[in-house]
Amino acid sequence: MIRRCDWCEGSDAYRAYHDSEWGVPLHDDRQLFEFLTLEGAQAGLSWSTILHKREGYRRLYEGFQPERVAAFERADIERLLQDPAIVRHRLKIEASVTNARAFLELQARYGSFDRYIWDFVDGTPQQNRWRSLADVPAQTPTAQAMSKALKKAGFRFVGPTICYAFMQATGMVNDHLHDCFRHPEVAALAPG
Repeated sequence: MIRRCDWCEGSDAYRAYHDSEWGVPLHDDRQLFEFLTLEGAQAGLSWSTILHKREGYRRLYEGFQPERVAAFERADIERLLQDPAIVRHRLKIEASVTNARAFLELQARYGSFDRYIWDFVDGTPQQNRWRSLADVPAQTPTAQAMSKALKKAGFRFVGPTICYAFMQATGMVNDHLHDCFRHPEVAALAPG
């Protein structure tokens, strides 16, 4: 029997996400923007809710191209608020547009958002060896620093817990439990 992290055993979608995406180091700016947006949308909700609405987000957010989302105007926000394919929360939708604009500013300043965000872990994923879900923190000093920096850059819905979930999802930290079959696979993807 394959051993997985306990949190993913709730559904086929959770298992597929865990087995193929979660914790894999991401360096593509568009994908990083997608995860930052989805993690912000999740605030106060389950990740399952977001996974089930992910394709709706991809469609309505034009493939998570930050340039397109940054160009959204009031009418676009009102249109999004009417579509049940995503979480219809005004502040989260408005934040996603604000965040796209801030994302583009950081991208221009640093050459890529990837270069900026991965600097928080010196470009190398942190390899954790948690024994149980109870050991995994909700946030860390690194996530707190990231949250503070992103807020200063104009982002919203980027508290330290959201930032840590983003770090987990994008492989900045390997938080697969030590006995999960994905832990060594994800660890092998780290440079060096």
